[in-house]
Amino acid sequence: MATTFRGVIEFFNQLGMYDVILPFLLVFSIVFAILEKTRVLGFEDAEKKITKKNLNSMVAFVIAFLVIGSTKLVAIVNETMANIVLLLLLAVSFLMLVGVFLGTEETKFSWKDPWMIFFSFFMFIAIAAIFLHAIKTDSGQSWLDAIFNYVSSNWSGNMMGVIILAIIVVGFMWFVTKSPKKEEKK
Repeated sequence: MATTFRGVIEFFNQLGMYDVILPFLLVFSIVFAILEKTRVLGFEDAEKKITKKNLNSMVAFVIAFLVIGSTKLVAIVNETMANIVLLLLLAVSFLMLVGVFLGTEETKFSWKDPWMIFFSFFMFIAIAAIFLHAIKTDSGQSWLDAIFNYVSSNWSGNMMGVIILAIIVVGFMWFVTKSPKKEEKK
């Protein structure tokens, strides 16, 4: 059953809102914010307080137009952003569950907290998987599927040895380069 609001959504779709306007605004905003923050293109004044907004906006404008000019990039942006919103909802749901179990106590995460490390690692892996799933090969297969197919078809003793060796090397590098904990004086 079609409703008035569904008709509005379909009208926006026909107008190009989801394929042109929203990806353009997203890319323009992100690139402009990065250029303003990094101040890569210079300053207007000698005190280095006012950035070159006109130059930053022009570069962001051109990059956003180049992105929407490629239908593959727009499809990747649309699929990735939709999946990231789902991941964001998962994160908020997780934090709500943590809040339920903590009761009225305020939650403050720090990098010393194992939950924060696990949660950050999980989110990084999930975002990487979302991007790999959004990018398709010429045959229409996602990069994530291609990686899984490659690993499953080439899984052998040599592959397992390489993975174990890589884990040992990374673990050893972390152990050697970690800074020692400072002892508190009483």
